[in-house]
Parts: sequence; structure tokens; C-alpha cells
Amino acid sequence: MRKLMYLVMVSSIVALCFSTQAWSAGRTATIKVGINAPMTGDIPKVGEGSKYAAEMWLEDVTKAGGIEVGGTKYPVEIIVEDNESKAESAVKANTKMITQDDVMIIIGPQASSQAVPAGDVANNYETVMISPWSTNPATTTDRPYVFRGCFLDPFQGPVIANFITEEFGFTKAAVLYDVASDYPKGLAEVFKKAWEEKHGAGSVVAYESFTTKDADFSSQLTKIIRSGAEVLFTPQYYNEVPLIVQQAKDLGWKGPIVGSDSWGSTETAKLCGEACYGLFFSSHYAAANATGPTKEFIDRYNAKYGYVPDDVAALTWDALRLAQAAIEGTGKLTGNIKKDRMAVRDALAKVKDFEGITGNMTFTEQGDPIKCAVIVKISDKGEYGFYKSVCP
Repeated sequence: MRKLMYLVMVSSIVALCFSTQAWSAGRTATIKVGINAPMTGDIPKVGEGSKYAAEMWLEDVTKAGGIEVGGTKYPVEIIVEDNESKAESAVKANTKMITQDDVMIIIGPQASSQAVPAGDVANNYETVMISPWSTNPATTTDRPYVFRGCFLDPFQGPVIANFITEEFGFTKAAVLYDVASDYPKGLAEVFKKAWEEKHGAGSVVAYESFTTKDADFSSQLTKIIRSGAEVLFTPQYYNEVPLIVQQAKDLGWKGPIVGSDSWGSTETAKLCGEACYGLFFSSHYAAANATGPTKEFIDRYNAKYGYVPDDVAALTWDALRLAQAAIEGTGKLTGNIKKDRMAVRDALAKVKDFEGITGNMTFTEQGDPIKCAVIVKISDKGEYGFYKSVCP
């Protein structure tokens, strides 16, 4: 009887081992790519552009029979998680995709407020995360598994300060920003420092803040107008820019209003209308004057979804192609998700001169690409046209 029980136990253990191996093999037979994006919340258009770019990329990969690694083609699945434009939701999304869905790599979050905390999760679980749009340095700092597809605020801030100085010859600036959001708060600080290094202490004559979801900026704008500022810099998102610009003009503001890459959504010009015509902002690419592969992407996206893709969609496209290049660059997949994630990280860190539709990229040791910024001018048709390029 004991012998029989022993044989049953051994058989069960062997069967369990084979079952576990088969399950593990099944898990890694398909390469899973996670998309952590704001499908709802304050900036759903950012999530939409991310999702649409991912769909287009998946179409191409599927048509090619999958991603080829070491002579084997692996089918690809995309898992989209809504971070609701909230930090805690972005953290939950990354945790789920890593621990339950076994994604090999994560694209997103886009906004720094979600990318910074979500990046901590990805790094702790040793899973590669590429944020296409987060410009806050904290996203990648001391996180070897976290990368980005865009320039950083320490680069963007001086670019804007220099552009305003050279373009208009102004010496007195005002800033209006959301103090409760990582991205605008960080960029406002960088811009202020860069401006005052050029024009002296106190040359930012008004430095006004508000809190997320505020819709009345009349008090701050009145102070800005009375300060004698010649230009207003506001690094806000498409849901806030139209309100700020229109209220400023209604209160009598006559000077230019300049923005940052957060203005890049097509919704900014759509919602703002004529009030934003002729204004400038820094960005990652300009759709109106695009050529080559960039134009091909824009035309394809426009034909498929009915509108011109913003910089978020273009950056997401580049991030996914970077992810694919890294996976292919591993040489082979072992079936051990932890080892394969590590191999993807190592391959991505070695990327040199990657030709993206938002510019060429080579990664620093910190996981940040060295790339140029674009100054965009909003035309009287609401189009985002290339004005000039500024490189590191």
C-alpha cells in the first residue's frame, strides 16, 4: 500500500512538473507587450493616440508573421491597461501586466505624473518600460529598466527660453503652471532657471500656479498682466491651454503665449481655435511639413482614424519599434520570462542611431535618448507647422 502511494505521489509530481513546463512554455510562446495609457481621465486623447499607434504597429508585426528572434517568429499580443490619468492606477496597471499578464515590455505611461511612479514598479520587477512622452528626469533616474523616447525637461526648458529670447528679444517673462502635476511643475522650474540665467534674477516677473482641475485662472492672469511680463509660458495640457489662452485674451493680455510639448495634441488647436493661431510651442515633431517615413505614418494614421496624429502617437510608434528592435536584438528567447526581460533591457541599452519618425536616437546610460527638439507654429488653419529645429 505504501509503495502504491509512493508511486502515485511520484507520478503526480512528475505530471505537475511537465504541466508547469508546458504552461511556462505556453506563456512565453506569445510575446506580450503592455500599453499603460490614459484611456479615460483628464487627457483621454493621449491614450487614444497611444492605442491607435499600437494597433498600427501590431498590424505590421502580424502581417510579417510575428517578431523574429533567432530564426523563430513569435506571435505578438498587445495588452492595454487604462491608467485613468492617475498615478495609483498607473502603478496598478504596471503591477498587473508584469505579475499576471507576463508582458515582456511595457510602453507608457505617457505623462510624467503617471510615468514616474509606474517606472518604479517596472524597475523593481526588472521589466523594461519605455515612456514615449515623459520628459521629467525622475522617470529614468537610477532605473536601469526604464527608458524614454523623448527629450528631457532640462533640455526643453532652455530651448524654449532661448527661442523666446532670440525670436522676440524679450527680457521679462511670466509662468503659469499646475503645481500639483509633475510634468508642468518640473518644466516650469527648469524654464524659470534657464530664463533667469539669461536675463538675471527677477526677470521671471510673475510665477503663478494653480491646481489640477482648476478652470478659472483670472486671478493668476490678472497678476501676470500687471507684472509687466512680455511673454507668458504655460506648460499645460490640451484640456487647459484653451481656457488659459482665451481667459488671458479676455483680460487684455496682448503678448505671445508659448507652450511646451504638452500642447502637441491636435485637440489643443481644435479646442482653442483662433485664439491659438500664431502661437509657438516646443515639440517632438511637426506634422504639417513632414516628409519620408514620418509623412507615411501620418498619412496612414489619418486615413485609418480620420485625423492627423499628434506627437504622442508618433512617439508611441517609435517606442514600439524600439521595443521590437530590442526583442530582436536579444538573439533568442529562453522561455524564462525573467531572463528574457533582462536580455531585452541589455539589447535596448545598446541601441545606437535608431531612425525614428520623431528623430534619430542613441541612448545614454540613464536610458534617455539624445535627440533634437522642434519649435512648432500653429497656423491660421490650426495646423502644426515646423518652424525650426534645436539640437543638443
